[in-house]
This record gives sequence, structure tokens and C-alpha cells, in this order.
Amino acid sequence: MNFGIYLIGYLIVIAGVIYAMHLAHIPQHWIVAVTVIMLGAGVLTGVKNTRTKDSV
Repeated sequence: MNFGIYLIGYLIVIAGVIYAMHLAHIPQHWIVAVTVIMLGAGVLTGVKNTRTKDSV
């Protein structure tokens, strides 16, 4: 459930960045590149912060 909350939060941030880049007339290929990078960072951060510690 926590991962879903992280994902929703990152999607909202990404949507805001995309909108701001569109308003700034940044070319679409740069918008796509930034979106892919931010999605990857969001997934990595969400997994890192929500995974349980392995008990050895």
C-alpha cells in the first residue's frame, strides 16, 4: 500500500513538471526524456523506502 502512495505522489509531481515544461515551450522529446527519468527515479525511491528488511 505504501508503494502505491509513493507512486501516486510521484505521478502528481511528474504531471506538474510535464505541464510546466509544456508551458515553457520545451520540445516534446525533452519532455519525454525527463518523464522517463523521473518515472525510473520514482520507482527506485518507492521500492527502496517501502521494502521490508531481510531477516538473516
